[in-house]
Amino acid sequence: MKHLKLGVLLLLVAASIIACSSDNESPQEATDTFDRSAMLVNWADNIIIPAYDSFNTKAISLNAKTVEFNANPTEANLQALRSVWKDAYISFQNVSMFEIGKAEELRFRNRLNVYPANAAQIESFIDSGLYDFSLPSTIDKQGFPALDYMLNGLAETDAEIVAFYTTNSNAEGYKNYLQTLSETISSLSNEVLTSWTGGYRDAFVANTSSSASGAVDKLTNDYIFYFEKALRAGKVGIPAGVFSTGTLPQNVEAFYKKDISKELLLEAIDASRDFFNGKSFDGNSTGQSFKTYLDYLNTIKNGENLSALINNQFEVAKTKANELNGNLAQQVETDNSKMLATYDELQRIVILLKVDMIQALDVSIDYVDADGD
Repeated sequence: MKHLKLGVLLLLVAASIIACSSDNESPQEATDTFDRSAMLVNWADNIIIPAYDSFNTKAISLNAKTVEFNANPTEANLQALRSVWKDAYISFQNVSMFEIGKAEELRFRNRLNVYPANAAQIESFIDSGLYDFSLPSTIDKQGFPALDYMLNGLAETDAEIVAFYTTNSNAEGYKNYLQTLSETISSLSNEVLTSWTGGYRDAFVANTSSSASGAVDKLTNDYIFYFEKALRAGKVGIPAGVFSTGTLPQNVEAFYKKDISKELLLEAIDASRDFFNGKSFDGNSTGQSFKTYLDYLNTIKNGENLSALINNQFEVAKTKANELNGNLAQQVETDNSKMLATYDELQRIVILLKVDMIQALDVSIDYVDADGD
């Protein structure tokens, strides 16, 4: 594929340039005395824990609204449930990148946001009443995508959707599945937040080692993996057909809701950029971060600060994403060139993070590429 080959070429060229000495590259200091502990504290206390706390609050609301809807399945209550589902889904974009600690143990991101949802298997689970969401085989039958199907994809009209929870011969089965979906999201969210506010936070900020097992190295890998695989590929590249012989519009995020896939993408880009810059979750302050770390190391690329290049590229990618249709499936079907252009700009961020930043921070990538990029 043209865009797949472009990604390979760009990575190879970038790697070859870095491998050679260059007059416009500043060497990293022999002794890295950057205060990693302060960065870890900023990450934990000002970004990660507040983001999880906010998401957990929205997950609780989602579960409560599900209880209300099941007790009285009306079109008004369906719309209210959709609203809190959307709020929680947007909030999830701010924690999805932090797949470390309890979140990694629980496979948090996979259990909450593997898409597209397997509608046929969801219907089979509802019919049988037998399902175990802890099994890896059920990741595409749960989470936000499964709720998307249950709230938006069962039928064309709200009245027809509500009928599945009222007059359908297995209305109780639909209610039970809907409730289990919401309860699982709330339970997993609470488990991750409780871990962070318990002993894990202290262990995380104390783990200042510069080895592969250090907190900085691990979260750096998690962050880049998320941006490359979940954001760049999952939200844009896969639906746009970058990794397949044709486009896959049905593989966009929130496919059944249709009009929030772009909003989720933009929120994810903003969250990724804010984390790079060490911006607090409440937006009121900035602290030690990848940006300040790179600036401390005086990392220069092509005569410019690497941190500035990365922030500039985030802005370029955000601008391209803003040009997309609110419904990314429709964008793929009507003018996929804009999706491919957005993918290309996101790929340039991947290169800056995965090649240039990684080398400057002396961190090794701990995951294996599988999509050919």
